[in-house]
Amino acid sequence: MTGLIEMLFFLPVTLHLPKPPEPEPDPPDDPQAASASTKPLAASAANDLLTFMADPNVSATGIDRSISRARLLRGASRVKDRGPATPLRVCRLPSTAMSGISMEMVAGRMLPAAAYTSADVLGWELRNLFAGTWTCLGRLDELLPWDDNGRPVTQRAVRVGHVGGLLVRHDTQVRMFANTCRHRGHELLPEDATSPRRSIVCPYHGWAYDLGGSLIAAKGFLDRSGPSSGSEFDAGSHGLAELPARVWEGFVFGHGVHRSHDPAVPDFEAHLGDLAGILAPYSIGSLVLADRHAYEVAANWKVIAENYHECYHCPQIHPELCQVSPPDSGHNYDRPGSWIGGAMTLREGMATMSLTGERVSAPLPGAPSDRVEYVHLLPNVLLSAHPDYVMVHRLVPLAPDRTWVECSWLVLPGSPGAPGAVEFWDITNRQDWAACESVQRGLSSPHFAPGPFAPNEDAVAQLVAVIGDAYRAGGIATIRPAPAS
Repeated sequence: MTGLIEMLFFLPVTLHLPKPPEPEPDPPDDPQAASASTKPLAASAANDLLTFMADPNVSATGIDRSISRARLLRGASRVKDRGPATPLRVCRLPSTAMSGISMEMVAGRMLPAAAYTSADVLGWELRNLFAGTWTCLGRLDELLPWDDNGRPVTQRAVRVGHVGGLLVRHDTQVRMFANTCRHRGHELLPEDATSPRRSIVCPYHGWAYDLGGSLIAAKGFLDRSGPSSGSEFDAGSHGLAELPARVWEGFVFGHGVHRSHDPAVPDFEAHLGDLAGILAPYSIGSLVLADRHAYEVAANWKVIAENYHECYHCPQIHPELCQVSPPDSGHNYDRPGSWIGGAMTLREGMATMSLTGERVSAPLPGAPSDRVEYVHLLPNVLLSAHPDYVMVHRLVPLAPDRTWVECSWLVLPGSPGAPGAVEFWDITNRQDWAACESVQRGLSSPHFAPGPFAPNEDAVAQLVAVIGDAYRAGGIATIRPAPAS
């Protein structure tokens, strides 16, 4: 059985995935009881099968147990197509996923079409990969800025996967609550709406909360004027449900499945892992917005992410990019954290990624001058750190075949902007979006079959393996935990 587990990243898998339970509107006070409702269904799913299939030319006993996960994936991406796989074993495992979806996943190949086209799959991803981990919501200074009258915005309605949240600035803290009134569930603010008020007031029946989430007004309850008033009403048990939120390098991240302080909340520092150190020289938290473009791309969010992780396509569709950076340069990382990516070098004599290769903004102190970091912090933020600016893509799935992409360029305060970067990357973005939309159309063909990854698409293979693991396990754990001290 040990050999079978070690073979996992080389093996096709057929998944029969049941529908997940809907989240409870008011989880129990017992943290263990609350977290139990989100675990895989063991008893009811005992008959769900994962059919593992091994390449007959690969021996399970021949795997070096000390090999790293990334090297396994790189090796898998280089295995040649040796014909149809043969069944190895059928294992009965707990299952945690989508209703009526059967997907066969083969290591070293794309996910099956349903992963990119099914509304059920996307719904599962929004709950388990977006709400269930740490979704990037945007920049703090834009989410909670000052309004046109010079007052600070204290509240903004946001969405974490499928869960509505209310982001709040409370004194010096940034906190998030479920965007649902504890009376009868009305949203406290419409999605993306803001308020400068010093209290949170439900527009339906006027229940009010302070910015710490405590109930401070409830007509007919707290004023003892109604039939439900009296000592039996406990205002303390009717505060807003607080959800985890973290600020890192000026970005706000939210988690939407578990309440704050629930031990089941993924550790944010473990989620970041070594990425924080890799990006530290760029001081992203100190940078300011130079420009922004928003795109609606007719492609699944994973198609866009996969495109980001390889430059195998660059000689065909990115002539401008290839003039300033060799498409086969660089390397991918294998370090702790829930992120994927690597660096690419600049050609000799090129200072940054622009149409001329000339610097477009003031150099970032401490940033490497010879390369660009391209990293994807799962699930939805792509960070491209250049010697003189940082480009950020934030992905928001709208439908299985539609994704909203926010592309921002960040520079040092006082810089005149980065028009050369914006021009270069808008051209490159649109080239990528056209390719992604073509892939999405191809995925809808009844004749589509998942193709193999090229050797230099190892980061794509890693992303696909991570998503496949998440489908099996019910969510993304930390991809590469830090070694025990």
